[in-house]
Amino acid sequence: MSTRICEECAMAKGTKQRILDEALIMFAQRGYEGTNMRELAQALGLGKSALYKHYASKEDIWTSMLDALEAHYSRSFGSEDNLPPIPSSCDELVEMSMKLVDFTIHDEKIVLTRRLLLAEQHRDERARALASEHFLKRLERIFAHVFAGMMDKGLLKHRDPQLLALAYTAPISALIMECDRYPEKEPEITERIRTFATHFVEAARERGR
Repeated sequence: MSTRICEECAMAKGTKQRILDEALIMFAQRGYEGTNMRELAQALGLGKSALYKHYASKEDIWTSMLDALEAHYSRSFGSEDNLPPIPSSCDELVEMSMKLVDFTIHDEKIVLTRRLLLAEQHRDERARALASEHFLKRLERIFAHVFAGMMDKGLLKHRDPQLLALAYTAPISALIMECDRYPEKEPEITERIRTFATHFVEAARERGR
């Protein structure tokens, strides 16, 4: 493959990513129905025909954007194939939790994704499934893995790790969404999350550990 062709491929890939990034902003702000291809092209400084060179339709952009967001979330936050290490202490568990909270609150793509999924979950079946996955199910699975590992290490009392994960992650998820609604209260809300996590872990801690 010639250098020129490689450069053209890289440029095309960069343009496709720019389209998806701008589409995420528009979809999150205006919703799927409120976003049109002409305005998206204008925001990118492209002609409408140039936009259709990269994506065949608005639905094609929507699907590709959700694919990219899911990959970003899994890579950055965690998934079944990218599970966090088991903490070696309860204090380490709290710090790990707070790092995940910090990422979830401050990563721009994740913030926009939450807004998007909340708005579109009643219209789009995949958005509904992703909302359930991102806001609850994946966190449950990740922390069920963490809690089971900590129980095996003798750090936590032996309980049902899935139920323990649900009891731990649901309030934290609710507080993160409260932070989305009231960003000016972020310091207060994150402190509440830390306090909750600390008390929860203390109650679940195996005596003497």
